[in-house]
Amino acid sequence: MATLRPSQPVSDEARMLSVDEARARILAAFQPLPPTRLPVSRALGRVLAEQVVAPSPVPPFTNAAMDGYALRAADIAAASRERPVWLTVVGELPAGRPATLPPLRPGQAVRIMTGAVLPPGADTVVRFEDTSEVEQPGAGRTGSTIAVYRPTPQGENVRLAGEDVPAGHLVLPAGTVLLPAQLGLLSALGLTWVSVHRAPRVAILATGDEVVDPGWPLLPGQIRNSNNTMVFGLTQLCGGEPTLLGVARDDPDALRWRLRYADAFDVVLTSGGVSVGDYDLVKDVLRQSGRIELWQVQIKPGKPLAFGWIGQTPLIGLPGNPVAAFVAFTQFVRPALLLMQGFRNLDLPVVRARLRSSLENSGRRHFVRGQLRWEDGEYVVEPVPMQGAGVLSSVAQANALIVLPESCRLAPAGSLVDVQVLVLNPLEQPPLPGMTSRVTP
Repeated sequence: MATLRPSQPVSDEARMLSVDEARARILAAFQPLPPTRLPVSRALGRVLAEQVVAPSPVPPFTNAAMDGYALRAADIAAASRERPVWLTVVGELPAGRPATLPPLRPGQAVRIMTGAVLPPGADTVVRFEDTSEVEQPGAGRTGSTIAVYRPTPQGENVRLAGEDVPAGHLVLPAGTVLLPAQLGLLSALGLTWVSVHRAPRVAILATGDEVVDPGWPLLPGQIRNSNNTMVFGLTQLCGGEPTLLGVARDDPDALRWRLRYADAFDVVLTSGGVSVGDYDLVKDVLRQSGRIELWQVQIKPGKPLAFGWIGQTPLIGLPGNPVAAFVAFTQFVRPALLLMQGFRNLDLPVVRARLRSSLENSGRRHFVRGQLRWEDGEYVVEPVPMQGAGVLSSVAQANALIVLPESCRLAPAGSLVDVQVLVLNPLEQPPLPGMTSRVTP
C-alpha cells in the first residue's frame, strides 16, 4: 500500500478561516454554468439564462371572459329589472371558431361562450344570469330575443388582445426561476423550448477503511456509509445531478483511482479524510493532483473542511462526522450549487427566535440543531437533545439551525437568536408567521 508523508500545511492554507471568509473563497471559484436548451415541460426549477420577450400578444385576440351575450353597452344603458331592454340574437359564437359575423348593429346581440372571439361591433358581454331568452317559433336561438335586466359598463367581461402580455413586452428577465406559473406563461406565448442554466454534475465520494456501504455486513470497527446517501439527497434537493463514486479506502492510490474521472463533473464532494490524522489523505491528494485552498474553518461542527482542485475540477472535502458534513453542506456546498444554476439568493432563510434553553459556545460559529415553531405571536426555538457531531438523529429531528456567533460564549434562555430555517430546496418557501395547513371553515 502506497503511503504519503504527513501533511505540512503552510501559511494561508493552514490558517483557520472564518465561516464568512471560507464561504467567500469557495464561492469565488464558481460561476453560473453555460446555458442549455430544455423543453418548457422539463424546465421546472431551472433558472433562465436569457430574457424572454413576447413574440405575440396574450391573449392573441379580444375574447369573452364569460358565457353570455356580446352586445353594445350603449344599447342597455337604461336596462333594469322593471324595464328590461330587448335585443335580437343574430348569431352564436362558441370558443375556437373565427368570428365571421357582420358587425353588430344597434339592438342586436350574439350568444357567446367563454374564450370565443368578440364579434365586430360588440364591446361588452352580459352574463346569462342577467338576461332572459325568448325563442321565436322556428327560428332557433338565432332570431330569438333576449331581455337584459341591468346596465353593463363598456368592456365588462371582455379580455382585450394583449391585455395579459403585449407583443414585444419583456416577460421574464434572465435570472428568473421557472415555477409552474412561469412555465404556463411560456406556453401561452407559444414557446416550447427555453434557455436555462444546466444542473451541476456532482460526484460524491466517502473515504475511510471503516466505512461500509449499506447492505454489507459490518466487521468489527466498521460503520455504515450514511454520508453518501445524505449528501446525494441534499444535492438533489439543491437541484444538482449527483453521481455516487462509492467509498475510497485510506490509501492515496485508491483515492486517486476513485477521482480519476473528476474532470467529468462540475464539482466533487468528499466526506472524511480532511482532518489531521495519519490517514486523512484528501488534503495530500489535493496537493499532489491539484491544489488545496483551505482546510480549517471556525465552525462547529465541521472545523475540518477542505477546498481545492483536482485538475480543473473544484473539490469540497466535507468532514467525516455526518452532522458536521450536513452543516458544512448547508453553509458551503448549497450556495455553490445554487450559484452554478444561476440562482441569486444563495442563503437559507433566517428568522429571529426566542431561545427556550441556554446554550454555551466555544469561540467558533456554532450551528445548533433545533426545533423552530410559532408560539404566542413569535418564533421560539428549542435545541434538540444530543448535539454531538456524529449524532445524525439530531439532524433528523431538526427543522432549523440556531446560529451562535463566534463572539457569543453564552446564549441564555429567553434571548433572541438568529435561526436558519432548513428549507434546503430553493423552490420551497419558508414558513410564514402563524402559517398553518388548516383551512378556516
